[in-house]
Amino acid sequence: FGQPNSIFKRFNRWSSSGKLLTIFKLLSLNTDMEWLFIDGSHIRAHQHSAGIADQAISKSAGGNSSKIHLVVDSNGNPIDFIITDGTTHDVKVAPDLISKIDLNEAEIVCADKGYDSEPLRQQIRATGTKANIPKKSNSQSNNDHMDWYLYKIRHLVENMFCRLKQFRGIATRYDKLKRNYESSVALACIFLWLPL
Repeated sequence: FGQPNSIFKRFNRWSSSGKLLTIFKLLSLNTDMEWLFIDGSHIRAHQHSAGIADQAISKSAGGNSSKIHLVVDSNGNPIDFIITDGTTHDVKVAPDLISKIDLNEAEIVCADKGYDSEPLRQQIRATGTKANIPKKSNSQSNNDHMDWYLYKIRHLVENMFCRLKQFRGIATRYDKLKRNYESSVALACIFLWLPL
């Protein structure tokens, strides 16, 4: 591969210019947008990755962590993602994640109870898309609106997290800079898109 410092400098340049994210966006243009599945997953951050402020790493009881918020299509392929610190709740990031995607082609957006929020449902419905998000157990209304068969297919987003975490640099965050970690996740998504 060459000298480690040369490889890091090249990766850092590509990361700052956004080349890997651009390639990932180009690959994810040909998606099956009928059903979309969103979820988030915690990532342990190595102790050496911490130390710089505002790089999407937070301290919690389990140690330093980040979080990947991911959208996958009907075939389980990644469409887009956002990196936040590990203590950020899913429903706070979901509006930004949804707004990054053109929902005009989508029929249904499916998510778990962590995304139970009426403003989020309204944002999804405003595009003519159905929100298949169950209510929490303490909710005043019931789950009559749910398509439980489709909800079972939500394992596609969990499977994608499993495939992403097979890459050591994704399963544990070693990058100090958020943009470098985003580029690493984009590179992993590119590898997962290439066989198609």
